[in-house]
Formats: sequence, C-alpha cells, structure tokens
Amino acid sequence: MSVGWALALGGLGAIFGSFIAALVIRWPAGRSVLQGRSACDACERTLSPLELVPIVSFLAQRGRCRACGARIEPTHLWIELAAVAIGAAAGAVAPGWGGIAGATFGWLLLALAALDIVALWLPDRLTALLAAAGLASGLADLPPGWTDRLIGGGAGYGALAAIAWGYKAWRGHDGMGGGDPKLFGAIGLWLGWRMLPAVLVIASLVGLGVALFARVTGRAIARDTALPFGALLGVAAYPAWLAMVGWAP
Repeated sequence: MSVGWALALGGLGAIFGSFIAALVIRWPAGRSVLQGRSACDACERTLSPLELVPIVSFLAQRGRCRACGARIEPTHLWIELAAVAIGAAAGAVAPGWGGIAGATFGWLLLALAALDIVALWLPDRLTALLAAAGLASGLADLPPGWTDRLIGGGAGYGALAAIAWGYKAWRGHDGMGGGDPKLFGAIGLWLGWRMLPAVLVIASLVGLGVALFARVTGRAIARDTALPFGALLGVAAYPAWLAMVGWAP
C-alpha cells in the first residue's frame, strides 16, 4: 500500500470531483461547464476562490451561499467526497501509472453514474471516453491482458444488447436504455470478460436492494419504474477493478 500515492490521488480527486459535480448539475440543463465563472445558482453572484475549495468551502459555509444564504446543492459535496475516496483507493492498490489509470476509471464511472441518477442519461461522448481510456490503460501494464479486454468489450455490449432486445420482443417496449450496453462494453475494456458476470450480478443485487428499500420506506415503485442501471454498473465495476488489481501477482 502506498500512502503517498493514496494522498496524492485523493487530493486530485477533490479537484476532479468539483468539476464532475458541476458537469452533473449543468450538462443535463444545457449549461456549459467550461465557459463562464462559477456563481451561486440562486443569486448569481460570482464565487471567490475561497468559496471554491472542494469540500472545505461547503462545510465552512454550512452548505449555504455566503451572500444570499441559499442552500448549495449537496450534490457537490457527495460527488467530491466520492471522488476523493476513488482516487485514494486507486493510489493505495496501484501506485504510479496504474493508480492514475484506476482513478481515471473511477472518476469517469462516477460522472456517468451521477448523470444516470439525476437525469437517466449516459452520454455517448463520456462512455466513448471511458472505452478509449480502457484501451489506453492497457499500456500501464495492469491486468487483464489485451485479449481479455477486447473480448470483454464485445461481450459486455453484446450481453446487455441481447437482454434489451429480448425484453422488448417479449414485452413490446424498451426495458433498458440504449446507453447501458455501451457502458457495460466500456467496462469490459477495463476489466476483461472474466469479471463481467460478477459485475452484472452485483449490480442487479444492488438494484434489488434499492427497490426493496424504496418499498419498505413507502416510496411508490412499480414493475416498470425506471432505475439507473448504468449507475448500478458503475457501483459494481469500480470495486471489481480494485479487487482485480489488488489480487494480481
């Protein structure tokens, strides 16, 4: 375990987490993430550098704008904390370029999962970036091998595409978004084909747990209620990468 790399990538995760949070809030609303300075969503006051320190600023201001007192979207805090944890975990199990690659995998999954949760949307551009990074990560000399990665990409996409086709043929309507097979294929390029069954089972079990929790807490949920399956795949895939790299000789 490398404490130095864990701290470095954890700190970098706070910065990336801040960007990811802005992406998740602005992109579905059609707002640019790269143009314009950060401002309060309520009073539109431009934020100072001290108000943009990831995690610290939110806690110091108790989740409210210093000027108007409006509530700051908690999504910022939770995504920044998740990004810190992702970076620290990657640095701990795979110091060096391997950790950088793993953190990149986790941060891209975090962005896709958060977008799927808030908007039921898995942007093709972000999924394609995840797939390209999966191929590039093979250069970091991390498991799995190239053959397993390429088979994983095809098998991941093909498996969910077949399930989606079968469901539509049976029920007469779509039961899965078109982005889910693409995301699973991209995950296969990172994990290889051998890890995909475990990822799919874990994602399904987490989804079942979410549905049961919703029922127990009295929230309305039906057989056709849409669940962000892409987010569930992301939740299952990153721990699978950590386990795979951590167990590798």
